[in-house]
Amino acid sequence: MKTLAVGKRIALKNILFATDFSPYSNAALPYALAISRQYGAKLYGAHVLAAEDYLFCTSETWPAYLEQQQQLQKQAIAQLDEQLQGVPHQVLSGGGDVWDVLSDFIGEHDIDLLVVGTHGRTGARKFLMGSIAERIFRQAACPVLTVGPNVFSQPKGEIQFERILFATDFSEESFAALPYAISLAEEDQAQLALLHVVEHPAAGIPDSETVRSSLRRRLQELVPPETDLWCQVECLVEFGRQFATADERILDVARNRLADLIVLGVRPRHGATVTHLAHTTAQRVVAQAACPVLTVRG
Repeated sequence: MKTLAVGKRIALKNILFATDFSPYSNAALPYALAISRQYGAKLYGAHVLAAEDYLFCTSETWPAYLEQQQQLQKQAIAQLDEQLQGVPHQVLSGGGDVWDVLSDFIGEHDIDLLVVGTHGRTGARKFLMGSIAERIFRQAACPVLTVGPNVFSQPKGEIQFERILFATDFSEESFAALPYAISLAEEDQAQLALLHVVEHPAAGIPDSETVRSSLRRRLQELVPPETDLWCQVECLVEFGRQFATADERILDVARNRLADLIVLGVRPRHGATVTHLAHTTAQRVVAQAACPVLTVRG
């Protein structure tokens, strides 16, 4: 797993854009192109023929099916090559389990960032369906930028994140994403908000203001003092609402602050501890956010 120290600038040399050519995947393409231009990175475009596509063949239909798939793969390579014109790029293709193939690409090409689009749902037989997208961002050995179905604005040529929201539950896994949030904020001299959500309503917590002040100090201690020279930093502590989940509060804050990037540290797929940045929270934020979400596996 690649890590970034607090105060270090992000270096993106190799970016991987994974697509199934659906509108949801295509929504992530402008971000991949813009980030590639901004950092002078090489952009790899990847298309994977999912393993389940092979399950419906018989021995009699296999030759015709194989020929059809080879033709589709050629068309995919040509389409990707056309989409990536204007930046240094290379097209990758493969077949099998989607994550296994992408994981091999990440290792073979020393990928620094994976960019994907997702429709945010599960159950549909799609390449980057919600469940596969979650598997990707929980297992990837590099940060993952996910563009969900509610992201309507797209970069035009250049990309600049002006309002970044970093959410943490104070776990070590969540801290893995903090250096990326700080580096991106310093890169664009952005507003950086650090957020912690207390999962209980303030009314149910004795002396909630003392709790808020203590937690705000903990957030402030996460940021090096010199960060204020390059970006605006604010520390937020939000209490939950009755019957509301932490992801709803994170999304509310992102919406109210017009955040154009949410940054989350996430636990691996088989993490033993469950907190508000575990299974459902990260997945729901990615699926419902009105801006891209950068996840970094802790």
